[in-house]
Amino acid sequence: MIWDELESGLAELAADGLLRRRRVLDSPCAPECVVDGRAVVSFCSNDYLGFANHPELIAAAQAAAAQWGVGSGASHLVSGHLRPHEEAEQALADFVGFPAAITLSTGYMANLAIVPALVGRGDAVFADKLNHASLIDAVQLSRAESHRYLHGDVAGLAAMLAASTAKRKLILTDAVFSMDGDIAPLPQLYELAERHDARLVIDDAHGFGVLGDNGRGTLSHFDLPADPRVILMGTLGKAAGVAGAFVAADRRVVDWLVNKARAYIFTTAASPILATTVTRSVALIAAADDRRAHLQALVAQLRAGVAELRWNLLPSETAIQPLIIGDNHEALRVAGALFERGLWVPAIRPPTVAKGTARLRISLSAAHTEAQVAQLVDALRALA
Repeated sequence: MIWDELESGLAELAADGLLRRRRVLDSPCAPECVVDGRAVVSFCSNDYLGFANHPELIAAAQAAAAQWGVGSGASHLVSGHLRPHEEAEQALADFVGFPAAITLSTGYMANLAIVPALVGRGDAVFADKLNHASLIDAVQLSRAESHRYLHGDVAGLAAMLAASTAKRKLILTDAVFSMDGDIAPLPQLYELAERHDARLVIDDAHGFGVLGDNGRGTLSHFDLPADPRVILMGTLGKAAGVAGAFVAADRRVVDWLVNKARAYIFTTAASPILATTVTRSVALIAAADDRRAHLQALVAQLRAGVAELRWNLLPSETAIQPLIIGDNHEALRVAGALFERGLWVPAIRPPTVAKGTARLRISLSAAHTEAQVAQLVDALRALA
């Protein structure tokens, strides 16, 4: 029967502690929320600055709906590129210091747009082994020769680049790694890109809005230039609090993506409501140094509080704080025990992370309070 394989596969996932289910929220994205009918403090979301429910963004969305309607009606290249899209792209490009930018519906689509448009057969991509799934899929879609270097291994990458005879070379990396919370060695990657005449594609999904001068991202964090060989992708559903993604780059690269990136060309443009709200969010991000300072204080508080636990807290200076449990079932047990105490922390298991490294992915937000972080620390100490 056609169902037998699915049923046995689902049963196998459950036995391995890998079966996933969605919880239902009955409240907006915020630290204090109602999920599956229970009031909890959430340490799950990527709403790093607490903007997802910001009154100014809500007002911007309402005003945009009244003026521009709800849908765009077509792809950007047909009739879907409305004035709010143009203004959002210019605001994003100006903010991160690049000449131009385009917006897309999701970060996943943005990565699928970039890589296959820039490289193909006869070219080579050099990618960190812990890159996000969207980057991995983008390489496969491009049909370029794939080289995956050990996480953060600059020397290994240098050797691969030196040995390559590919026509075009592209270095591909997360800026902040979504499950480990560490930051890529961008200065060294940039130097290698210059030395080997390669492009450097940076997925700054978890750095944009949080790191760098006024939240401009990981390039700014390292004081690196908006070089023509650099292509920057940032998402807008995390620190920005809205939805979608952008690609910022040299004008020639952006024009090329507009003409060649299938994930951009063949899809309806996002709602003008989102575009207008993004423009307002960029201004809020630039003025949010107090929120970023509070977030860093919470990171320090959490790390000090769980430093002596038997579980391993990975080194991370970002809002992503991974606590390695190891076993899948044990990670689920600890996450479940926290939930019973009114604390929602996700258990992350393979294939999202490597086998034997199941973890709690503690995600902090500027909207959290010191008391909420202290509550989490006390609960983890009790469970450990």
